[in-house]
Amino acid sequence: MSTESSDRLGLLRAALGYIEERHWDVVLGTSVERENGVWSCSCGDRRCAAIGAHPAMRDWHKRISAQPSRAYEWWTEHPQGSIILPTGRAFDVLECSEEAGLLALARLERHGANPGPVAAAPNRRLYFFVLPNSRTKVATVLAGLGWGRTALDLACRSAGDYIVAPPSRMGIRGQVQWVRGPAEAARWLPDPEEVLAPLAYACGLHRAR
Repeated sequence: MSTESSDRLGLLRAALGYIEERHWDVVLGTSVERENGVWSCSCGDRRCAAIGAHPAMRDWHKRISAQPSRAYEWWTEHPQGSIILPTGRAFDVLECSEEAGLLALARLERHGANPGPVAAAPNRRLYFFVLPNSRTKVATVLAGLGWGRTALDLACRSAGDYIVAPPSRMGIRGQVQWVRGPAEAARWLPDPEEVLAPLAYACGLHRAR
C-alpha cells in the first residue's frame, strides 16, 4: 500500500509538515474508534474522557520527536492517530473559549496586530500560539492589566502539557482546524503580551454574561 493511500486523513503529511516546515516536535496520539455505533478511544479505557485526544504512550514525555523518520513510522502504523504537539518547547498556547477567542481575534486583526497561528478545536476551544516559557509572564501581565484576581477562562499551556493539532479528530465532535495556519502572516509567534489584553478583555466580557 502506498503512503498516499494509507494517509487518506492527511495526518502523516501534517505531522511531517510540522517537523520539516515549522521545526516543531510531535508525539503520536490515540485515535477515535467506532464499533457497533459506539465511539471509543484506542487507549482501551471505556471511560476515557478525551477520546482520540491524548498521547498514545504513557511515557510520551520521553518519546517526543522531531525526526521525520519517527513520524513516518508512527503514522504509517497508526494512520488515524491524532497529532500531539507538546507545549513549552517551540511554543506555548493560550487557550480560551471559542466565543471569547473569536472576539479577541477580530480586535487584534482590526488593529493590525499579528495574532500568530490560531487553531479551533471541536469542543469550542481556541488555541493561540505564542512564544514559549510564557506561564510566568502571562500571570504577571494579567495582574498588571487588572485581571490578576479574576477567574478567567484563559489558560496557558506550557512545559509538560500538549495540544491536539489539526487535522486530528477529537472524540465524536469533529476535527481540530486552523483558523490562522502557521504560515505567511501567522508564521511568526507573538509575545504573549501582544495578545493578552484583548484576550483577557474578551474572556472577562464572556464571563460576565
